[in-house]
Amino acid sequence: MASSSKVKKTVRSASGLKRARQDIKLNAANTALRSKFRTVIKNVQKAVLTGDKAKAAELFKTAQIVIDSVADKGIFHKNKAARHKSRLSAKIKALAA
Repeated sequence: MASSSKVKKTVRSASGLKRARQDIKLNAANTALRSKFRTVIKNVQKAVLTGDKAKAAELFKTAQIVIDSVADKGIFHKNKAARHKSRLSAKIKALAA
């Protein structure tokens, strides 16, 4: 990962160097958001597997906010976000049956 923190040597112009610096920061931010997205989904799925509908519903409520946030920022497509929310919601509703 040491190579990702260094600016590319092929870039020589000031604007190119700045762009490379910004890309590193944006990449780190996007990676963190992607990780948070995956984590909240896994948390809901774990709650569903344990059969705790109340906990799963509570986690799903917070997960929806994170999923929508990531989709709004363009990290994932809005349809992918909708698909994940739909599938998680279906799993939670299936616990009642």
